[in-house]
Amino acid sequence: MITLGLETSCDETAVGIVDDGRRILANRVASQVAEHEPYGGVVPEIAARAHLDRLDNLVKLALVDAGLGFEKISGIAATSGPGLIGGVMVGSMTGKAIAAVRNLPFIAVNHLEAHALTARLTDDVAFPYLLLLVSGGHCQLLVVCDVGDYRVLGTTIDDAVGECFDKGAKLLGLGYPGGPLIEQMAAKGNAKAFELPQPLTDRPGCDFSFSGLKTALRMLVTQQKQEQPNPSFVPDAAASLQFTIAEILVNRTRNALKQLALENATMTTLVAAGGVAANQAIRENLQKLAAEYHVTFVAPPPELCTDNGAMVAWAGLERLRRGMIDTLDAAARPRWPLDENVKKASG
Repeated sequence: MITLGLETSCDETAVGIVDDGRRILANRVASQVAEHEPYGGVVPEIAARAHLDRLDNLVKLALVDAGLGFEKISGIAATSGPGLIGGVMVGSMTGKAIAAVRNLPFIAVNHLEAHALTARLTDDVAFPYLLLLVSGGHCQLLVVCDVGDYRVLGTTIDDAVGECFDKGAKLLGLGYPGGPLIEQMAAKGNAKAFELPQPLTDRPGCDFSFSGLKTALRMLVTQQKQEQPNPSFVPDAAASLQFTIAEILVNRTRNALKQLALENATMTTLVAAGGVAANQAIRENLQKLAAEYHVTFVAPPPELCTDNGAMVAWAGLERLRRGMIDTLDAAARPRWPLDENVKKASG
């Protein structure tokens, strides 16, 4: 069984092909950093047009990489939400068109589920497991019970952690995308230079908050501008921001592990996924937490943490082999929570 996956939910145009032996046969990604960098963030209209311009050619290139024709493909999967609706529609409609013309099953993939299941592609993780899903638009702790079966333990009450990285980088004059630039600058700084707030970490539960952290950083930057120039300020501020974010994520994840233990539903695996999970400092801190609770820590390779087509193809394959196929009128959805029973869930 082989599936082709299309990912167009934000600012990466991506196509992947995987098989049921957990092999990635192709994984093409076209970044849009150059298009959005002048604006300091993703511009939805620009993103949608870029997806439209690039997607067809990426499909051709992915098939060449895999050494396959469409006759060898078992199903077409496309991210159908959540995300920027213009981009989501480009990928969804392209996937439906291919499925219709080639008479192939179509699978409408939830972008969050694609991240959630990536660890099963890379490490063959067994259900159930605890997932920390952290990206530019999402920050959640979930129990991944099975394909299509998720329980949200906590989610952000305001901003996503990836947005905090991006806004932090902008405040520090580092540019876009913020996450990698903060990580690079943090390597040169002192993480204990500035004490930044850690919202909600003094409270029970697993919800996150990052808006207060961004506000504190903005005030710190404003104060610095009124003082004598300090060449170490930007690396120290970046390191302090990264350290604080890691502390928040560890605190909330620890609460999730405690909660599951009280429920006698102790997980044997902790998975981190999403673009922010590519951050090495965050991975190291979560690895220590996992060791503390005697659970296995898994994070996909960084290139599979950020948005990619292979994860969509894999989520499609997981659904296809369970007979979870969608009709060609499946909706493109700007919001699509994994746990439909939790109204506050991101997505």
